[in-house]
Amino acid sequence: MRILLAYSGGLDTSYLTALLTQQGHAVTTCIIDCGGADATELEQIGVRALRYGAAQHLCLDGRTSLYQRVLRWLLVAHVRRGQAYPLSVGAERGLQAEMLARYASDHGFDALAHGCTAAGNDQIRFDAALRVIAPQLQVLAPIRDAAPSRAEQLQWLRDQELPLPQAGGEYSINAGLWGVTIGGGELLHSHQGLPESAWLWTRREAPTPQAAPLQIQFDQGHPVALDGQALDPVELITRLNLRAGQAGIGRGYHLGDTVLGIKGRIAYEAPAAEVLIHAHRELEKLVLTEDQRFWKDHLGEVYGRRLHQGLFHDPVLRDFEAMFASTQERVCGHVTLSLDHGQVLASGLDSPFSLMDASDAAYGERSASDSDPAGLRGLAQVLAEPARLYARMAP
Repeated sequence: MRILLAYSGGLDTSYLTALLTQQGHAVTTCIIDCGGADATELEQIGVRALRYGAAQHLCLDGRTSLYQRVLRWLLVAHVRRGQAYPLSVGAERGLQAEMLARYASDHGFDALAHGCTAAGNDQIRFDAALRVIAPQLQVLAPIRDAAPSRAEQLQWLRDQELPLPQAGGEYSINAGLWGVTIGGGELLHSHQGLPESAWLWTRREAPTPQAAPLQIQFDQGHPVALDGQALDPVELITRLNLRAGQAGIGRGYHLGDTVLGIKGRIAYEAPAAEVLIHAHRELEKLVLTEDQRFWKDHLGEVYGRRLHQGLFHDPVLRDFEAMFASTQERVCGHVTLSLDHGQVLASGLDSPFSLMDASDAAYGERSASDSDPAGLRGLAQVLAEPARLYARMAP
């Protein structure tokens, strides 16, 4: 059977490549490049796939599609799971499944396989997307169905005298444009954190110094320039991950509710996401009304939850995106940020649509020249009236 295998280079898919090959299948491994690895790393992943027995290895570039169809909305909607974690690699799965399914269908593969376990969210994300995009395609999930443990997979590879994955298989690591997640090990419980050596993008061999300020330009909600240099969003995010990561930005833990109904815990590093969400949020405060921001962020919470659940192709998400897009026309301007000892702070903002500049009032100093003191007193009385009436009837 000709099988297209969704390949990451981690333990599960490395084991699966070798196992399916030994069972007599012709396995083509395919990684969807969603960022998080440079050209050298991607080449090494391909070399290792061939060593595990793959008949062919493919790398499909999904970075631009990922930004345009997923990340721009996570940024605009300020999506954070548990009010902390910028939804990173989990948000890629629907798009990855779509690209894999279309390639498998176009090139006559008998089946599409993925290495998801029975205990995680990704199995739901892949299967839900494939159910919509390619319901006719045979989908294989041997790791989920046979449920070998990580220790069993490692021992099997040793017995076959095959190399272990580059990371050694101790942790489950996923990396993309919007961040890297680390699972397993100490994170299988709630009472312990990772050792410093386990962090990837924000390692602190020495105290994190204060980094030079940076400036990000936005145009209709899109990040378009870094320190005055025009960049496409993919390149900007890539550079910002490196720069902010070196400043220790974006490290955290997330303990949340899985699609399966159980609790799960990961560590994450999302330097670019942390900086961009912070900068975008502050710029929106300058140019949007309070109700625009409230309803957009409220729907953003729902949007992130649906995407987390694997419903990337649910049409209601397209409706949410249309609302998000309508709020971004005036989200234009520059944000100056300082990166100081792992913290990001927006120290300056400017925009041609600044609502501060629309009035000559100065908060705490002087009212607007066209304001009416009597009207202000009347407003206070109206706002206080429900509480005044309630107090009047107190026992």
